[in-house]
Amino acid sequence: MSSDTCAERSTGVPPDPRPAIFFGGSSDAGKDVAARQADVWLMWGEPPASAAAELASVRRRAEALGRDVRFGIRLHTITRDRAADAWAEADRLAAAMPDDVIGRAQALVAKQSQSVGQARMAALHGGDRSKLVIAPNLWAGFGLVRGGAGTALVGDPQTVAARIREYQDIGIDTFILSGYPHLEEAYRFAELVFPLLSLQQPGKVTQLRANTGPFGETIANERRPLLKASQS
Repeated sequence: MSSDTCAERSTGVPPDPRPAIFFGGSSDAGKDVAARQADVWLMWGEPPASAAAELASVRRRAEALGRDVRFGIRLHTITRDRAADAWAEADRLAAAMPDDVIGRAQALVAKQSQSVGQARMAALHGGDRSKLVIAPNLWAGFGLVRGGAGTALVGDPQTVAARIREYQDIGIDTFILSGYPHLEEAYRFAELVFPLLSLQQPGKVTQLRANTGPFGETIANERRPLLKASQS
């Protein structure tokens, strides 16, 4: 590598466009950092009413600093053609969680006393199998055996899409979704729910770009590094 190339790479020129900064933190200190620095504040999947209150808390902090912060949410999904089948899958997953595994997982979560977000997740179900439906079509079963994002949207495509729109109505425009098994649930969601959701993006969100090639690794969507001949 030539000295010219090294110098070019060390100039510290920021990327254009600049990647958005995503930040999660439910404590007061975390919210303050998000208000000052983040482009998107992320939360785990709480019921819409409590999610709206959390968003309002961050929004007030950002507005006091003259900033506009966007919002995102992290959820799992269990989607089937029929709602009954989706809930049957949720029940099957819960039945596969041994009580001793749940006990160990909840004990570990309890030790994370400094995580406000984790405490909020645990409080949704309290480790109780009978209290897993915490809002319409919002199931907290995953939170029995894992930390972090522990809730899932469960139902038929129309219902799951309606629940997503409810979150959009309170101000969330970014959704980070997953499921178990990951690939299979991704296919189901894409085939069943995507056709029911609008692809219209808010004006303040950087518009998506279609990558039409060359395919493979590209940098910053359609912006690619300029080729420069190396000097020996």
